[in-house]
Amino acid sequence: MTKSAERTPPGSADLTQLLSQLDLTKLGALAGKVDLAGLLNAAANMDESQLKQLSKALGVGQTKERKPRELPAPDGDFFGLMDTLTDEQREVAGQVKAFMHAEVAPIMNEYWNRDEFPRQIIDALRPLDLLRKVWNEDGTRKADATVMEGLITLEACKVDVSTAVFFGVHAGLAFASVALGGSAEQKAEWLPKMLDLKAIGAFGLTEPEGGSQVSQGMRTTCRRDGDAWVLNGQKKWIGNSTFSDFTVIWARDEDSSEVRGFIVRAGTPGYAVEKIQGKIALRIVENGLITLTDCRVPDSDRLQEVKGWRTTADVLRLTRAGVAWQGVGCAMGAYELAVKYAQDRKQFGKRIGEFQLIQNHLVHMLGNVTSMFTLCLRLSYMADHGIMKDEHAALAKVFTAARCRETVAFARETFGGNGILLENGVAKHFADTEAIYSYEGTNEINTLVVGRAVTGLSAFV
Repeated sequence: MTKSAERTPPGSADLTQLLSQLDLTKLGALAGKVDLAGLLNAAANMDESQLKQLSKALGVGQTKERKPRELPAPDGDFFGLMDTLTDEQREVAGQVKAFMHAEVAPIMNEYWNRDEFPRQIIDALRPLDLLRKVWNEDGTRKADATVMEGLITLEACKVDVSTAVFFGVHAGLAFASVALGGSAEQKAEWLPKMLDLKAIGAFGLTEPEGGSQVSQGMRTTCRRDGDAWVLNGQKKWIGNSTFSDFTVIWARDEDSSEVRGFIVRAGTPGYAVEKIQGKIALRIVENGLITLTDCRVPDSDRLQEVKGWRTTADVLRLTRAGVAWQGVGCAMGAYELAVKYAQDRKQFGKRIGEFQLIQNHLVHMLGNVTSMFTLCLRLSYMADHGIMKDEHAALAKVFTAARCRETVAFARETFGGNGILLENGVAKHFADTEAIYSYEGTNEINTLVVGRAVTGLSAFV
């Protein structure tokens, strides 16, 4: 071994190279700020794992720019309930979802501001043939009709509740009135046209002085006069009535006090519709105030198979699950908007979805949506198997309406001030929820229906 080699300490070449890479000016500046010797000693005593964590925190050795982590797409079906459905059910849900995003979403804010229903979407809706997913040609229902109706309502309400209301009034209340209360001749005249969306129906039950009590206090009357009936009275909040081809009018017989149903065709003398203005919810739905003044309807347009209020109640029972589904769709739509906003919106240098309070909101919302979805799916199975009772539908309406109200409030809060702007979507859900909470049986009335069932005691006055 040579003398020069003996005088060279092991690793001195590596140390020299390391020192040549250091900026001594910066090193001196750092020594003025921290105990440099202590820092080096502490680092020297770290194990390999600790050193890796330190290097990662300081960004040492990271020469490549890290790709941003791909975030999950917003999805309100957290438990995969859609996976439990049939292929046809999923296909129909997908078709409605695509239709809503392609045909309704681009124009809904414009029509919300105009307080008007976009009637051109009826033609666009026709190729989906949705009524035949629920009803048979003869007016009987498909085996999974209530589940299918629920999925159609769900996907529509995720984008726009008003569109679901239009469909529910026509394909639910009006169609069921003819299917359950009409004669063979009346079904033959109207059902094919309704299935094809060539004739649009409305349903006139609620009155200016009677919502929940209309079954006992109906003021619209009918009186037999030869081969016709004379109708007098008013109906209020009647969806589709400003442009429908006919409206099913329910009236109390002056002689027998029996409830009867009539097909009142648009343009009938004595039948007038005034569009209700100034709503803060469901502004795209055209609700009408109908006034009947000595309106003569031929006996051939009296629903021949109506058995008093019992038929009316059967119609309502068939469609009540759909209102609960509206709450699910509205809440799910608001939740998914909130998740997307939380992923994109930045404050204080971070996405707001990284803040604990925002995640708390989102998880609370998701819990509501999941429980609502599960409840309504079970309710629809019960209805399709003939075991659903009024109290089951009432509980679903109570629960989904309340949870929807809470969920859209959290969603609007997630958006902050931007949540009151129509362009961000959640404001419309926030407003529409108020209608869901109140119609088709207020939460108070439905609560008493369930309370009577579970206690055996009536609290109605």
